[in-house]
Amino acid sequence: MPFKIRLLINSIVLMLSLGIAHASSLLVMGDSLSAAHNLRQQDGWVSLLKTSLAHSYPNLIINNASVSGETSQGGLARFPALLKEYSPNWVILELGANDALRGYPLDQTQANLGAMIEQAHNANAEVLLLGNRIPQNYGKRYTEMFFGLYKTLADQYNLAYLPFMLKDVATDKALMQQDGLHPTAEGQKQVLKNIQPYIIPLLDKEKKQ
Repeated sequence: MPFKIRLLINSIVLMLSLGIAHASSLLVMGDSLSAAHNLRQQDGWVSLLKTSLAHSYPNLIINNASVSGETSQGGLARFPALLKEYSPNWVILELGANDALRGYPLDQTQANLGAMIEQAHNANAEVLLLGNRIPQNYGKRYTEMFFGLYKTLADQYNLAYLPFMLKDVATDKALMQQDGLHPTAEGQKQVLKNIQPYIIPLLDKEKKQ
């Protein structure tokens, strides 16, 4: 048998023995709140999630496609290529805050996020939707409309849904950076605690199937 063919066969056997062929993929699609803004990458909640799940889910691959400053429109434009590249089983969708901070029409934000959710479902990926809030100085009506669009999407698509990813973080100045918008390294740990109870049931559901 030619050497190259034997090498290929041995590589496949090794991959199967390590369980790599059965790896599952989780894609995080977010903005600066998921991109460890002004922090070391290892201090961001996505990296902390990787570490916390490594033992219980050794075959889980987490890819973070979050970009600081990303809008829902930008995320929607990038999303099809990312779905093709990573073939995720799950998507954590955390976008929209930059739309609101820039005063964009929220019906368009909702439509963009809805399109991403539909694309994920068409790719057989389950979605965990992370909701957010914006400062009250944007006006009560606009801030409430923004907060409410996430629940509307969650109900419409029957999604796993965390209403406010910065719960117990945004109101604690010790856990927020000086800009008042992004968590500190310590705050990222609380963000992880907020998210874990919502993502683990999705991962476990596949385990049971």
